[in-house]
Amino acid sequence: MRVLLATDGSASADRARDLVASLTWPKGTVVRLVSVVEPQLETLAAPFAMPATDVVDDLDAELVRHAETTLDAAERVLREAGLGVERLILHERAADAIVEVAREWPATLVVLGNRGHSPLASLILGSTSAEVVDHAPCPVLIARDRAIEEVVLGADGSPGAILAEHLLTDWPMFHRLPASVVSVAATGLPWNAGMATGLYDAVLASYTRDVDQARREVADLAEAVALRLRREGVAAVGHLREGDAATELVAFANGRSRPLIVLGSRGHTGLARLLLGGVARNVLHHAAASVLIVREGVPVAPEPADAAGELVQLG
Repeated sequence: MRVLLATDGSASADRARDLVASLTWPKGTVVRLVSVVEPQLETLAAPFAMPATDVVDDLDAELVRHAETTLDAAERVLREAGLGVERLILHERAADAIVEVAREWPATLVVLGNRGHSPLASLILGSTSAEVVDHAPCPVLIARDRAIEEVVLGADGSPGAILAEHLLTDWPMFHRLPASVVSVAATGLPWNAGMATGLYDAVLASYTRDVDQARREVADLAEAVALRLRREGVAAVGHLREGDAATELVAFANGRSRPLIVLGSRGHTGLARLLLGGVARNVLHHAAASVLIVREGVPVAPEPADAAGELVQLG
């Protein structure tokens, strides 16, 4: 596998580094470490004034030294864990640089930390991690813990969710982790817009029948996905939840031990995402757990069939 790990020396980046070092990867996996030194000229410039060239050069040189030190520390941890490591310093806007390298290399997986911007700030201004999720040519793992002990898979039958399911069977580092397959049924009561009592009672009775059917269908979906995973050697159990999908996935994960939430995304961006939201986007902003997101239309590269027998045991 080709794992692109972005690091800036922050605590969140160190958690991402340690998470990569803790997993069991297929033999031959290479981690490309990337540290980004963003251009400082616009940052330092004031209205009608430009900073002296030597000031900008000195700051850039200091940032490069910091990046080298950061890469040294990350490389040492990953090599001690038995991984092949490449390293790269880029001078570009961070999200653009990470996506570009992921596309040109090409990466199988991008891993990065999360600085913990508030949901409102991230929604309006964006963040590096959210932007990379939106544009990367491969799945993206946002690390919030140094290890993973189990997987929470969001299943709704969509193409993105099916891709996410394939990760658990096609990528051998997930084979040894227990998986909870969570499907969520929306079961809010219908709105009574001033209907007569008898009419609303009839609507409510029809709604109750529909909800019962929805519960059965969603429970069947969770169990069907869990059964497919078990057939592939993954210890999986289906779970039915009711309510808002993102809220229920986050709440379920909060009750687990060092979980990784894995889910697909329809890939809404820009105004559509701002207005409509999205399960993946909301989980990314509100979960305390690490999150692995697969966008619809993004290829998921399977490992060779014999890769599971040639694993690099790390950690």
